[in-house]
Amino acid sequence: MSVADPVPGARGVVRAGTIEVRSLTKRFGQITAVDDLSFTVEPGRITGFLGPNGAGKTTTLRILLDLVSATGGTATIGGRRYRDIPNPALHVGAVLEATNFHPSRRARAHLKMLAIAAGIDERRIDVVLDLVGLSADGDRKVGGYSLGMRQRLQLAGALLGDPGVLVLDEPSNGLDPQGIAWLRDLLRHLAREGKTVLVSSHLLAEMAQTVDDVVIVSRGRLRVQGPLSVLTTQAHSSMRVRTPEVARLRGLASEAGLVPRPLDAETLLIDGATPEALGPLLAANQVVVYEVVQVSQDLESLFLELTTSMSGPVQPMAGVP
Repeated sequence: MSVADPVPGARGVVRAGTIEVRSLTKRFGQITAVDDLSFTVEPGRITGFLGPNGAGKTTTLRILLDLVSATGGTATIGGRRYRDIPNPALHVGAVLEATNFHPSRRARAHLKMLAIAAGIDERRIDVVLDLVGLSADGDRKVGGYSLGMRQRLQLAGALLGDPGVLVLDEPSNGLDPQGIAWLRDLLRHLAREGKTVLVSSHLLAEMAQTVDDVVIVSRGRLRVQGPLSVLTTQAHSSMRVRTPEVARLRGLASEAGLVPRPLDAETLLIDGATPEALGPLLAANQVVVYEVVQVSQDLESLFLELTTSMSGPVQPMAGVP
């Protein structure tokens, strides 16, 4: 079944809820895993919860799902803590990285156990197995599953109650490139249904092709949040100029508010410059140039910059309230 098709047998989309994290803090002894973290995840959008390994992403998600108690602050779904949501399997689906399966239990039996516990119509089992591409393997023992197939089975369990909110921790782990492309299409389909989708990952390059919004954390602290399109515009370009007048051009660029950096005796890298800004500057001052090359900073470089430089306040994103 294509993820673009309606989900047969579903009871209709459960009304999604906004995820709100406010001043969340978690300490383990002397270690602060989450440090005064605040962000919002809206329905109908895929939000990437991004950061390097050890940034506090999984701890935050475990607090959100009431698997770990917060030291301070709140994490709510639709204005309520997870523990206060009646039959949460019908409203919140979760995939956590450390979920285990009994190796001798068949996938279909595993899902049946979850369905009975949550009071879900067992006909949903075939629906979700089809949705995650495991229809042909539903009667196999999970012990014979690959890591990628286990990830798909975890996702099937999360979707069993047709929830309006999905919380996924590194869901692409173990998936091959085809599986990652499939997951991307599935998440987009679910977001188009109006579901709230929060996906944690440390792989910005992959998430850049999937998410609508980003929340980037490092060492438990928020670094930046907002639409991916705004983050993309922050991935600034630079101009590399080879000229016999390095010293003069360096002074002119500084006066124009740009940031010039000499690379060698004849080459200057001007950060933040665009062809439209640099061209008139060179022409107006009759600077002799041998070569001009635009050098774009990719998103992974910006991500590294955001998550390794922890001095100063959270970086603002233009256009984000």
